[in-house]
Amino acid sequence: MMYFLYHYRNSYSALNVFYYITFRSIAAGVTAFLISLMFGNWVIRRLISLKVGQPIRTKEQVRELAELHGGKAGTPTMGGVLLLGSVVVSTLLWARLTNRSIWLALFTIVYLGALGFVDDYLKVTKKKSDGVHPRVKMIAQLVLAAVVTAFFLLDPASQVQASALYVPFFKEPLIYNLGWGTFFFFALVVVGTSNAVNLTDGLDGLATGCTVTAALAFAVLAYVAGNVKVSSYLQIPFYPFTGELTVVCMALAGAGLGFLWFNCYPARVFMGDTGSLAIGGVLGVVAICCKQELLLLVVGGVFVMEAMSVILQVMSFKLTGKRIFAMSPIHHHFELKGWKENTVIVRFWILSVMFAALGLATLKLR
Repeated sequence: MMYFLYHYRNSYSALNVFYYITFRSIAAGVTAFLISLMFGNWVIRRLISLKVGQPIRTKEQVRELAELHGGKAGTPTMGGVLLLGSVVVSTLLWARLTNRSIWLALFTIVYLGALGFVDDYLKVTKKKSDGVHPRVKMIAQLVLAAVVTAFFLLDPASQVQASALYVPFFKEPLIYNLGWGTFFFFALVVVGTSNAVNLTDGLDGLATGCTVTAALAFAVLAYVAGNVKVSSYLQIPFYPFTGELTVVCMALAGAGLGFLWFNCYPARVFMGDTGSLAIGGVLGVVAICCKQELLLLVVGGVFVMEAMSVILQVMSFKLTGKRIFAMSPIHHHFELKGWKENTVIVRFWILSVMFAALGLATLKLR
């Protein structure tokens, strides 16, 4: 919306600044941060009045977890509406709305935010940790993956590039045309990232802090992929429509910092599935748009750790009857090993910063 002020630059030369993605991205981040701060207390009060407290698993389900987190019962959840609302409003204000990738990102946020909201609502009303049936949730996520696939493959201008598979450290695609495999690959990225962030959201501010670092890293990746000179210099795929996603990523980082103000230990509000599913989904979509899907495994290293810990735990128990970790996701493992909650959180934040830095470092290794 603010971009259109650029068209009046002949009357007021200072308005020329609204043309630049760098300026609008920073403005989007600051705007999202301020919106989160301004409306945070109001949203928390509303959630408390609606009695949407987070249900904690009972001692019969997970005794150790109940002992560690029993005091958090009743803390308002669904706080993701604040985070996602800040991102959407800020993006609408500062992004170039004629760019189709912006609308794909916003659709992803709203779609998965709605799915997460229903999941949180069912948990609250049932007073249990079970919400939407996993099969239904998976189908809904696959529908989104199908939409993302159609978005690219039905457009002749992006069809060839979208179906290619790029690997970090290599200049050329590993596979030039995935064909129908494009859908399965996109589904793996979108569904995997969405659920990985959801699994990470188990301690106060853990997923939020990791989201900020991942969003900042992909803000750089989106800008590079959308700038012909920089992408040519670094020898990475150039996509002219991708640069505007820098605005979305910076808005996500700013909103995350604002939400962290209330979500840091001890949390006054949880984002719930409302926020975590949408955050993971939009990061996956941005990675697809940048053709840096595999680099997401590095940048989102903490999310990968959390998801893999659950997969390995389940596989080990089914195959051998033994558990690898004291509890999964892995952040609970460290809690049960004696780490304080805030110690686990900060150390995982440190890891997320290092993973993001490592991911950005690969841009020069081509």
